[in-house]
Amino acid sequence: PLPTPVLAFAIRHLGAVAGVEVTASHNPPRDNGYKVYLGDGSQIVPPADAEIAAEIAAVTTLTTVPRPDTGWETLDDTILDAYLARTDAVLAPGSPRTARTVYTPMHGVGRDTVLAAFSRAGFPAPALVAEQADPDPDFPTVAFPNPEEPGAMDLAFAKARETNPDLVIANDPDADRCAAAVRDGDDWRMLRGDEVGALLAVHLVKRGARGTFAESIVSSSLLGRIAEKAGLPYEETLTGFKWIARVEDLRYGYEEALGYCVDPEGVRDKDGITAALLITELASVLKSEGRTLLDLLDDIAVEYGLHATDQLSVRVQDLSLIADAMRRLRQQPPTRLAGLPITRSEDLTRGTDSLPPTDGLRYTLDGARVIVRPSGTEPKLKCYLEVVVPVASHTDLPAARAKAADLLTTIKQDLSAAAGI
Repeated sequence: PLPTPVLAFAIRHLGAVAGVEVTASHNPPRDNGYKVYLGDGSQIVPPADAEIAAEIAAVTTLTTVPRPDTGWETLDDTILDAYLARTDAVLAPGSPRTARTVYTPMHGVGRDTVLAAFSRAGFPAPALVAEQADPDPDFPTVAFPNPEEPGAMDLAFAKARETNPDLVIANDPDADRCAAAVRDGDDWRMLRGDEVGALLAVHLVKRGARGTFAESIVSSSLLGRIAEKAGLPYEETLTGFKWIARVEDLRYGYEEALGYCVDPEGVRDKDGITAALLITELASVLKSEGRTLLDLLDDIAVEYGLHATDQLSVRVQDLSLIADAMRRLRQQPPTRLAGLPITRSEDLTRGTDSLPPTDGLRYTLDGARVIVRPSGTEPKLKCYLEVVVPVASHTDLPAARAKAADLLTTIKQDLSAAAGI
């Protein structure tokens, strides 16, 4: 039982031609399946996925599948030691390492590797959420072992109220995603993936990072603004780290679904362990200044504009409902959302100048953006919303946030009506 990022690292480290991870990832136990990587350490992309699926479909009985009698080798802890040694490259030499954390692996395989990485880095030992600390493929305390799902972080927040840390960290069960939560007033709240994505980007820019910053099209446009101001190359890709990881000269990549690639030379995929180290380093730096992650988010909003994001996600039993909604939107596309005119409507099945074709729709509004697509891993229709509100000063932030929240709520309502969901 090892985290997916360790596999992605091991492929390149060992010079392997491929890698397989058996995992339910952040999905319910019945969704147990596997992730496949090729020799560059990145997840497969077409046509390899279809070729593998065809081989699976051709199997009539397991007794016909050939198995070699020799050639198997079980690795020892040397590969894990090499991965942990590589995590040294994530943090700045001599940086503060004082932030105290609560940590949950959410019944997954991240615990031992995270604890070892934090100890190696010199951070205080995380306080574990005991009920979710041991690997358990039944995920007994959560319906969906995804930190984004309602209720998934309740036990971690209870532990935080008990121990009063600086930060709450969570991995999904295979530990390639990382969630962060902070104290906000009298209680704790999850940071959105886009918020963590911006925080890590600003932190890396301040540390002098060079190379391309990249994200998927469903993530906040804020990263592009940060990269532009820093004079760094920036790219948008299709959804998924199988695309982000293939960006040339990648230095940092993220996706709003809690995925962050902060050390592409070590792991060409999202890595919830190194991301946890980097966000804890940032929290430590801010703590030494008497500040918090929320203070830095305020600064980012004033400097780049408030980029508020939300998601309308509809889980279905009947997959035809997703196809019906997409067809409805294509045949009768909305012309306004929340009173804002749609200035550009794109059917992404045709591709764009910079993106290959994909099943999705993108609407550009005055100060807002909406993307609609079927999930690639779950029976969901997912709609990604972003509004951008200019902010003149810190005193204007409350009004800007209220305006953004109202716009997002109304866009959700209008989009839901247009899609018939």
